[in-house]
Amino acid sequence: MSNLENQEQDAEEPGEIEAPLTGHNYDGIQEYDNPLPGWWTWIFIGTIIFSVIYFFIAVTTGTLSAVYAYEQDSQSDANAKQYVGDAPTLMALMKDPIKLKMGQGVFSVRCAACHGTNGEGLSCPNLTDEYYIHIKKIADIVDVVSNGRKNGAMPAWKTQLTPNEIVFVSAYVASLRGRNLAGRGPEGVIIPPWSDK
Repeated sequence: MSNLENQEQDAEEPGEIEAPLTGHNYDGIQEYDNPLPGWWTWIFIGTIIFSVIYFFIAVTTGTLSAVYAYEQDSQSDANAKQYVGDAPTLMALMKDPIKLKMGQGVFSVRCAACHGTNGEGLSCPNLTDEYYIHIKKIADIVDVVSNGRKNGAMPAWKTQLTPNEIVFVSAYVASLRGRNLAGRGPEGVIIPPWSDK
């Protein structure tokens, strides 16, 4: 056999992998101690850093506490009286800190993505100014939350929220008026102050 044939034969034979073994031996099968790929390790580290930052943001903005308060109170409120979304009820709920906290919990989970954490408006209108598009009186908020607006841009929440949740979040939204937080600019027209009529 010539040297050329020996070289071709050596090139066809797979080379042995030289990696450290773990020392485990299962029925004669040994496993290599291969480290995780670098990209996977960095994604894992990134998710840990993100979760720590997200946790501190959620705690400092009150989002977690609002959701927790809502979850705790919604259990006891599930069998309580059914609230009506009329003006007197909404005006009374605006003065009830527990119900406002429950409304804030619903808002944080369902509304904050579009309206902003504090209602300042992101892709949807600012809820903290005096300008309104589809609302002329406080009871109209319940209708907007229930039935949505703009062909689904504002979703109809009546299929996903209980009637009490709709009333609580409506009272919370009404309580945001007048804070005038910096965010999305004015849209709609100025309406009269809230009234229980």
